[in-house]
Amino acid sequence: MFNQSKLYSLIGALLLSFPLSAALPATDTSGAPMPSLAPMLKKVNSAVVNISTFATQDVYNPLLNDPFFRQFFQIPNQPQQPRQQRQQQSAGSGVIVDREKGIIITNYHVVKASDEVHVALIDGRDFPAKVIGVDPELDIAVLDINATGLNQVEFADSGQLEVGDFVVAIGNPFGLGQTVTTGIVSALGRTGLGIEGYENFIQTDASINPGNSGGALVSVSGKLIGINTAIIGPSGGNVGIGFAIPANMVKSSMKQILEHGEVKRGQIGVNIQEISPSLKKAFNLKNGQQGALITGVVEGSPAKKAGLKEGDLVISVDGVPTTSVGQLRSQIGVKAISDEIKLGIIRDGQSKTVVVTLEKSRQPEKIAKSAQYKVLEGAQFEENREGKGIVISQLAPNSPAAYNGLQPGDVILAANKVSVNSLRELEAALKRSDKEVLLHINRRGSLFYLVIR
Repeated sequence: MFNQSKLYSLIGALLLSFPLSAALPATDTSGAPMPSLAPMLKKVNSAVVNISTFATQDVYNPLLNDPFFRQFFQIPNQPQQPRQQRQQQSAGSGVIVDREKGIIITNYHVVKASDEVHVALIDGRDFPAKVIGVDPELDIAVLDINATGLNQVEFADSGQLEVGDFVVAIGNPFGLGQTVTTGIVSALGRTGLGIEGYENFIQTDASINPGNSGGALVSVSGKLIGINTAIIGPSGGNVGIGFAIPANMVKSSMKQILEHGEVKRGQIGVNIQEISPSLKKAFNLKNGQQGALITGVVEGSPAKKAGLKEGDLVISVDGVPTTSVGQLRSQIGVKAISDEIKLGIIRDGQSKTVVVTLEKSRQPEKIAKSAQYKVLEGAQFEENREGKGIVISQLAPNSPAAYNGLQPGDVILAANKVSVNSLRELEAALKRSDKEVLLHINRRGSLFYLVIR
């Protein structure tokens, strides 16, 4: 016959066999002991906040912004003025990591393109928040609030996580208010999902839903092991596959933002690709060998100076195994300029360690995130190697910069009647006017002025 008391005792014995230092025993109606996360959550919950953002969005006629439509009807290539404006609100979560300074970590996509950010605490208090800096490639934003009597969550060493560890997700799903879910670490080092630029996700089956973004993934001892960021679900809801950014990556990004106002990532200057079965055979690699294959080394790069060669297989960074291209990018991506890293490689069947000093990335520069620069949001810039001005090297489709009539390859010679030859000079020139921007542009040899309001 079914014995409920024995079942509770068995469950309690199994759970208590793990080091649940935060779990204090409670009893059910029959007096059987049952573990509980409540004591840990009482210490942690007040450090997880709800985030509301407000943004005024311009509404355009999509046909008049279509270049083919403009050309067919011979409409001048001038930016269309918005017909109306509307205010939008979104909700997410965040984690207080420094109670003295009021520092909060959340996802970049939670506060992206927002005019106002507000933080609501579990005790009912509400504060305006300042965005100190962002790391779009990692999907991290650092906020600051002026408040006292705060709590904080301590960082854990996410490098010590193992598949099967119990975890707790805390956030604000669907704007319902603070919610707690539990699960385990389902997998580590998830990459290649196309979610962020640098991917090395913790996968968990703890329920993560829209609104949980930026919330905390904590251990059963109440330490922060990750920032919840994404889910995989055909209907947009939870199906048991959620992802969090590891705490070590978050901490590294936050440190640079607090020190420099931005993340200054280094690079080593190599081209890499995944190891396929045919490549394993061609390079005489052992069965099951994993890593990232170097297919090219840039002249004058840190990799070249350190002696790396085409055909080297990178198998570790600073002693941590490297299993894929995505993981190698993430391992290097959390390092700063001038940091030294030790790469474990296999060359001609022999294992070696190469020390590389990271240098400044040669990626195109991005315009700073600030209200007066929104007209250029979506554009990336680089210095014009063929002359004066700065070049729009990349342009996101349907972005404000695209709507305002800019095109990839445009060379901005001047802004607000001031010549510009660097991103710093462009930013200074933009500050000369809050209401409109006058750009002098060279488009494939044609010179013209463009006014953006």
